[in-house]
Amino acid sequence: MSSELARQLLGYCLRGEKWPDPLLQALIHDDSADDLFRIVVERMADLFEPRLCDAYAELFSEAIAGAVPGYDSARLLERYNRIRRPRKFTGDAERIATVLVLSRVTLGADVAITSVILDGAKRRFTNADIVFAGSRKAWEMFAADPRIAHAPVSYPRSGSVRDRLAAADHLTQLFSAPDSIVIDPDSRITQLGVLPVCSEEQCYFFESRCYGGEGEESLSALTRRWMVETFGMQNASAYIAPHQSEWSFLRPHVSISLGVGENPAKRISDDFEQSLLAHVIQRGAHITIDKGAGGEEAERVERALRASCAPSNRVQVWEGSFAGFASIIEQSDLYIGYDSAGQHVAAACGVPLITVFAGYPSPRMFYRWRPASRAAIEVIRVEATHSPQEVLSETLRAVDRMIKFA
Repeated sequence: MSSELARQLLGYCLRGEKWPDPLLQALIHDDSADDLFRIVVERMADLFEPRLCDAYAELFSEAIAGAVPGYDSARLLERYNRIRRPRKFTGDAERIATVLVLSRVTLGADVAITSVILDGAKRRFTNADIVFAGSRKAWEMFAADPRIAHAPVSYPRSGSVRDRLAAADHLTQLFSAPDSIVIDPDSRITQLGVLPVCSEEQCYFFESRCYGGEGEESLSALTRRWMVETFGMQNASAYIAPHQSEWSFLRPHVSISLGVGENPAKRISDDFEQSLLAHVIQRGAHITIDKGAGGEEAERVERALRASCAPSNRVQVWEGSFAGFASIIEQSDLYIGYDSAGQHVAAACGVPLITVFAGYPSPRMFYRWRPASRAAIEVIRVEATHSPQEVLSETLRAVDRMIKFA
């Protein structure tokens, strides 16, 4: 099975050993590539170990060259090793006509990381068009910002390596004009910087998996530091600018998401979710809860609401875009959720938040992805030894500390 082959390949990478070429070739075509990304690539990225950036670059230089004729793995690797070195922008900022900022593909990363870059780029390049290259769903998070234009890029979350590389094909046309630069925040569109979409002179690459070394800073903090180092921009901040949802509610208002980004390891249990909702209601709050994209998450929300016996006049269910729900978070008194995009939205908006952080494969992933904000934050760090009841008790105490409900 391809999953077993992917686990074997991951083992070679983690041990620092050279993998057999047939093993990689077996995983870069058709359905096998899903296991290559899910088991190998995501695991290596989530560990945030600098040495694994080297392994990944070599691995994907070979994968790209093996999947698409015309690419040479040695040249791809050499280019990557050049652009990964931080370099300061020394040109004339007023002459830059276009700054293209690539999406990180996932919504939480686009708030925690990409938005910091957008904020800094707007102020550094005052005459330039700032263009966000990514999905419409992600761009909607910034759609109300008149400085942010959109270059639609649809990145498939499944399919062969060739299918995923195709997402960047049309971007090269945007870079043919002079006086443009590209800021790549470790984007999946470029396969974390390995796939060339512009000249090296135009490219400013933030290798987020390695930057910060052994430290414990969050990714938002590291992005701010990189913006200072690269563009001299102090105080670049995470932000959102969605169009406001027409949504009314009474206070105190709590926005809640039970989404886990298709990673069940981040969840606690049905009982946890039901008890959490019941407690928040009992303490006098009014709730808006997101149903997500439907399917399993929506079913969990419905089960939790039924079991909590929440009165209909105290609960509203959001069934729209994530950007719409983000605008509701922005207006809330408190946000509660698992480790997912909502926590980064709340942090960017300065909304007090409680995040239940479970299922992380390494301590450094916890530190990198924990939310950072000027507002009060309670992070419930869930270890493998914690029982659901222990997590629930700590979460409910955090709720009581964060807002004094009527």
